[in-house]
Amino acid sequence: MSQPYEQLLLKNQLCFPLYACGRKIVSSYTPFLKPLGLTYTQYVVLMVLWEKEEVNVGQLGGILHLDAGTLTPLLKHFEKEGYVTRERSKDDERVTIIKLTEKGDALKEKCKDIPGKLAKKNVAFGADEAKELYRLLYLFLEEK
Repeated sequence: MSQPYEQLLLKNQLCFPLYACGRKIVSSYTPFLKPLGLTYTQYVVLMVLWEKEEVNVGQLGGILHLDAGTLTPLLKHFEKEGYVTRERSKDDERVTIIKLTEKGDALKEKCKDIPGKLAKKNVAFGADEAKELYRLLYLFLEEK
């Protein structure tokens, strides 16, 4: 068997530990979200809506780095569950406005302790290291 190219060794890839950590982090939310009938993606959508109350699909996709193909079925499900309303913008009918309902807002109370529970569970590094990792990850996300 030939010697592998160094650039193709898994141990030399930045993408792999990011991928693996992302999967591990998302799965650590499951025990808290599953009883509420939520996935991690649904949870982050709700977090945006709890903050903004109203947003269009394009803005939501930009904030969460998700495409319309991912968001549309999720938002249809949320509308069916009574968590959001979807309506066309009066200014531009191509734009769909998402508004949180009272039922969707009420989920905030059920989710308010999740970040603290996860912080206690995931103590791989200290607060300063977490802030630095946060800064570096957002630096990467904002890359032009």
